[in-house]
Amino acid sequence: MKVQALELQIGNHIRAYCNNKMQTCIVKQIFDSGQNVITFSVSTSGHYRSSGSYVVRFQREALVNLAT
Repeated sequence: MKVQALELQIGNHIRAYCNNKMQTCIVKQIFDSGQNVITFSVSTSGHYRSSGSYVVRFQREALVNLAT
């Protein structure tokens, strides 16, 4: 299912490029970066010790795949 980047919330699982590959990520923080871009802090796992933390950016109106 796809939703607009503006509709994402903390805890959503999304499909995004992290660490140079497409993978499931969990939204940890949302930063309002400006006029057209929204920035998210995401991790690649629910386990704190084994997760990598990354920053992903989307255009506000971009459609983002929710992971099921």
